[in-house]
Formats: sequence, C-alpha cells, structure tokens
Amino acid sequence: MNKRSVILISGGLDSAVTAFYAKQESSELYGLSFLYGQKHNREIDSAKKIGIEAKLKDHVFFTLDLNQFGGSSLLKNSKETIPNNVSVEEIGKEIPSTYVPARNTIFLSIALAYAETIDADFIFIGVTSEDYSGYPDCRPAFIDAFQNLINNATKKTILGKNIRLNTPLLKLSKDEIIKKGINLNVPFEKTWSCYQGKDKACGICDSCKLRLKGFKNAGLPDPISYITTPEWYDLS
Repeated sequence: MNKRSVILISGGLDSAVTAFYAKQESSELYGLSFLYGQKHNREIDSAKKIGIEAKLKDHVFFTLDLNQFGGSSLLKNSKETIPNNVSVEEIGKEIPSTYVPARNTIFLSIALAYAETIDADFIFIGVTSEDYSGYPDCRPAFIDAFQNLINNATKKTILGKNIRLNTPLLKLSKDEIIKKGINLNVPFEKTWSCYQGKDKACGICDSCKLRLKGFKNAGLPDPISYITTPEWYDLS
C-alpha cells in the first residue's frame, strides 16, 4: 500500500472516524483543518488531538475569514442565535442557520490544491447521510459534481493520475458511524461536536442532539460531558 491522502478534520465525531478509516487505506495521511471565523476554536483543539492520535504525516491549519461574507449563525460576526429548540426528529427537514454558505465547496477546493501539491491519491471528507437533508453541500449529488470537477480541473488528472474524493460515511446513520469508530479505536472522548465552545458540550444544539441520538441508538454512553441532556437520552 503506497497511497497518500488528504483528510479534512474538523474535530468532530464524523471527521475523526473518517480519519481513522483513511489511516487504514493510506500509507501517508495529511490533515487539513480550517479556522474560518467560527465562533469558537474548541473544535480546532479537538482536531489537533485527533491528528496526533491518527499519526498524521503533516497537519495544516488553514486560515480564511468567512466573516467577510457572513450568512451563518456559526460565524463570529453573526447576530443570530444558534438554534436549540428543534426536536431531534425535525433536524434536517429545513436548511438551518448553522449552514455556512458553500463551506464544503471552499474547503474541498483548498483540499484539492493541497492534494495536487503533495501528489495525493485521495481526499477524504466525513459528510454523512444525516447531514445532507439539511446541508446542500453534503448531498451525494454534490460529491459526484465535485468529483467531476476534480477530473477536469488539475494538471495531475489531465496527466491521467486520478485524485479520488472518498466519503466513507456518506450512507451511514450516526449510530452506524459510532459503531464503525469503536471498531477503529477512535478516541471519541477527544472529539467535539457542540456548536458552543464551553468547557462542556451544551446538549441542546442540533449537533449535540444528533450525536447523543447516535450514541443512544448504538447502545453506548457518550464519553464527553454535557451541561444538560435531553430527556430521551437514557441508557438505563
């Protein structure tokens, strides 16, 4: 196995599982994380920890300021409150305010430049089935379209050396992702999914609810601490 891969690492549960999956598929793994103007850097701290655990060859922390555009409650300059009153059953039925316009398009474009520069064979991203109903840039159609862009956009591919966009979690539910992570020995206690940057996860934002639902459905306790947990999260 002599494969080189770029892996997008946010610090969250999905990207951590993707990183450990990519580790099995690649001889050299290069991490890419973004400081894009998000309200807190707690997830970046987790990304660093995941990168160390995954034994990356290198880990680039790329800075760009999407606050210049705005358009998302996740960004520092947003006056919108991150939603916390949506039931877990309703999450994904509408595009939430936490959607960052064209974020995955921007991130994957930079990942493609990085991959071509280091002559990588793959780009890994942890988009999931539970996200693409709410986030347009997590849909299979988007992934297919970006692969087509890769096939026509770089010197490497024109010379016949393909760069493949790999989405190992795309069709998995959150509990299936967690079970896969357990099998891969992913250190879930080092991950961060909450939209808030406090000492403990809030337990009430959409991301926390989806994570807790995943652990509940997997029949496993979530190893991180929460300020509060929904009434339905009961493993007893």
